[in-house]
Amino acid sequence: MRLSAPLYRLKREARLLSRRDAIPMHEALDRLARQQGFQRWSHLAAEQARQSPAAKLLSDLSPGELVLIGARPGQGKTSMGLELAARAQTLDRLGCFFTLEYTRRDVDVLLSRIGASQTERTLLVDTSDAICARHILERLESLGRQALVVVDYLQLLDQKRSNPPLDAQLRDLKTYAQRTGTIFAVISQIDRSFELTDRNMPGRDDIRLPNPVNLGVFDRLCFLHEGQIQAERAA
Repeated sequence: MRLSAPLYRLKREARLLSRRDAIPMHEALDRLARQQGFQRWSHLAAEQARQSPAAKLLSDLSPGELVLIGARPGQGKTSMGLELAARAQTLDRLGCFFTLEYTRRDVDVLLSRIGASQTERTLLVDTSDAICARHILERLESLGRQALVVVDYLQLLDQKRSNPPLDAQLRDLKTYAQRTGTIFAVISQIDRSFELTDRNMPGRDDIRLPNPVNLGVFDRLCFLHEGQIQAERAA
């Protein structure tokens, strides 16, 4: 069932309703859930969790995979990646979110928006300017347990000339994934030229690559658009 607004907006409405009508938050949430066609908020949240693109991808991931998640701005690729990391515990893994784009405060806001529980917020968040494949792998070696790692985002790994070429960094991540069973999900930009097409989903030719990259290093390519997800094998 499609909601009239994203989950985080409904929660915001519930807080306002709770204050306006002086009712407990759980009662406000249940009232909004009934307006959306559910008996209780817990039913609505469970249904949305089952239907979210992240939940669909999470249930299909295998140890050692390197996955690309591509979308245009505003299509939810970062939220999806963060949801994957937050729910890594369902695969008995530590969720890790490495971002060159957001601050820790930004990440906390995004976690609130996706409705992450306090337990799901225990993921490792790294916002260092030094993020590159080498930095990521050094952090993972110190953890002592398997992880599901989200990298935000692909094109920013290619900015510093002091870092190895992007293609080499991706090969390093893939080698580590195959050796350890770590799962990597790398968020990617999609070229704005996609907006000029009449296609309803971007594809591999729309991935923005300032420098050459062998996309065959990925096991699968996942694309988001208008709440839908489409995956294809990279090789």
